[in-house]
Amino acid sequence: MRLDKFLKASRIIKRRTVAKDACDRGRVLVGRRAAKAGAEVSVGDEITVLFGASELRVRVKSVVEPKRKDDADSMYEIVT
Repeated sequence: MRLDKFLKASRIIKRRTVAKDACDRGRVLVGRRAAKAGAEVSVGDEITVLFGASELRVRVKSVVEPKRKDDADSMYEIVT
């Protein structure tokens, strides 16, 4: 699954265009490297999203798009 689509489907970022913009600005890291919006995400990857002065680090648990938005948080686990 594409990184921007994962961020939107998991509800980490609410809109795919905002997720793409964050990737373009280098505010999304996969592992320790800045990633483009089209980068492929797989189970076990660590994603860091920089929100202003704070950051959110998550580990990917599933790349299957959830059927309901209530299930979106099952796609990842928070690392820090």
